[in-house]
Amino acid sequence: MSDSPSALSPQLRQLLSQLLELDTTSRESNLVLIEVIRKYLEQLGIDSTLVFNNERTKANLYARLGPAGDGGVMLSGHTDVVPVDGQKWSFPPFQLTEQDGKCYGRGSADMKGFIACILESIPRFQQTDLRMPLYLAFSYDEEVGCLGVRTLIEHIKASPEKPAMCIIGEPTNMQPVYGHKGKIAMRCQVHGHACHSAYAPEGVNAIEYAAKLIGKLSELAEPLKQYQDDRFDPPYSTLQTGIIKGGSALNIVPDFCQFDLEMRYLPEANVSNTFTALQDYAQHTLEPAMQSVHTNANILFESLAAYPPLLTDPRSEFAQWLADWSNNQKFATVSFGTEGGLFDEIGVATLVCGPGSMDQGHKPDEFVSTEQLKRCSEMLDNLRHWMSH
Repeated sequence: MSDSPSALSPQLRQLLSQLLELDTTSRESNLVLIEVIRKYLEQLGIDSTLVFNNERTKANLYARLGPAGDGGVMLSGHTDVVPVDGQKWSFPPFQLTEQDGKCYGRGSADMKGFIACILESIPRFQQTDLRMPLYLAFSYDEEVGCLGVRTLIEHIKASPEKPAMCIIGEPTNMQPVYGHKGKIAMRCQVHGHACHSAYAPEGVNAIEYAAKLIGKLSELAEPLKQYQDDRFDPPYSTLQTGIIKGGSALNIVPDFCQFDLEMRYLPEANVSNTFTALQDYAQHTLEPAMQSVHTNANILFESLAAYPPLLTDPRSEFAQWLADWSNNQKFATVSFGTEGGLFDEIGVATLVCGPGSMDQGHKPDEFVSTEQLKRCSEMLDNLRHWMSH
């Protein structure tokens, strides 16, 4: 165990250990973890609302402490983590290992470290005479497209009170973040017609038509570079193919090919024409050629996930307050996405600031440093003092 001055307090270590031990990979249920948090809050006299998915296998948790009423601050984090499959870890991924000032474990940085800091700070918030409500929002399925938080957002919209500000604790090295790109992920399924490869012209080669579409994507990506915003890296919207599957044997003309594509787009970019152009090309150029050989051939598009960009004014009062709470005046943007744009759409001003770095997120031997967790706890204490007067 680390004996550095910034080593974790016993309570924070216990909470982080509890959270890391629970495998909440997005394909698994998060209910055991949600129940751990619910019981912890219940022991402190705080009621929670659980907002379930349709199958009741996953849930968001929403809670409030302090006075009722509009306004206040929401602290938000996702409970799911990415898989460890195929990764070589030096430490047990679903167990806290504290070594040389670093806390290892899947989700330590992204983002159970932040959730542990919040939970550890709750008793101090309770001992403070808060002048406004503090909300807690813990979601599921963020890692697979910000899916779970949408039902939580519907719950917040339907509630009589709504927070005014939100801090999402994604790992930013405790640097305040005011913006990120939006994302659209789609799947394209090309249905051709199989035949023996010796008679290839009698078939409709699904892979070849998929290749034409992927080529079109590369074409459509070029004009996106014309609108640039140097606050982001890269400074323009991007379009790329990430997964492709098709074919069964070399001597069979493939009757099916599927590929997944994504766009990461700037907050103020107009990108709707890009997908319209892709679908028009599929419908008006490729499908007639395919159907001239076999009438059942077609191309289908399916939406996989989407979340909006985030762009909060770094000169706003909220941004300046966060800079003070985090003791960091240097604002930034990030390349990864968050649930922030969805909160912003319902009128909750949102910024991102949390312990750890995404350089460690999603990788083997993911860690968050004890120094980062200490800085996060200090931010929460500064927030608490601000909320008390």
